[in-house]
Amino acid sequence: MLTVGDKVPAFSLQSVVSIEPGKEFQEIHDGSYEGQWKVLFFWPMDFTFICPTEIAAFGQRARDFADREAQLLGVSTDTHFVHLAWRKDHPDLRALPFPMLADTKRELAAQLGILHKTDGVALRATFLIDPEGVIRHVTVNDLSVGRNVDETLRVLDALQTDELCPCNWKKGEATLTVAL
Repeated sequence: MLTVGDKVPAFSLQSVVSIEPGKEFQEIHDGSYEGQWKVLFFWPMDFTFICPTEIAAFGQRARDFADREAQLLGVSTDTHFVHLAWRKDHPDLRALPFPMLADTKRELAAQLGILHKTDGVALRATFLIDPEGVIRHVTVNDLSVGRNVDETLRVLDALQTDELCPCNWKKGEATLTVAL
């Protein structure tokens, strides 16, 4: 599995950015959103149970990520057509403010090392990627456990300080200094 300090592999994936006819799809690649942090989060499959709770939670906090110059990018191994159908079908997903990327060939998930060994779907992985394309934080959950969007924001805040942040640190709190 790729981890902290590794560069995100090159990718170019079709994504769903809207349910408006004629504006549904956009190609997203590793160089998209240049100069911004990226929150690349994977879910196993569309039309499931835990996944929409996570995706909707990220969507509800999209403004908080944007305020930190971070672009949310959601990914699964479903096709962009399945993503579009799910967005149209699920009321919590219709107005998502971020792209849903289709890693249909499983290439990005495989390069990142996050494919479930028996089911072949992406694990619930989250990668915080700095503006230079370097992975700065990774979490991976089992298929049965959803992630915590507040914790993702907390870690992003800590990374963006570029300082030493103690356990349970929150934005606005003091960071640590090295005694000389």
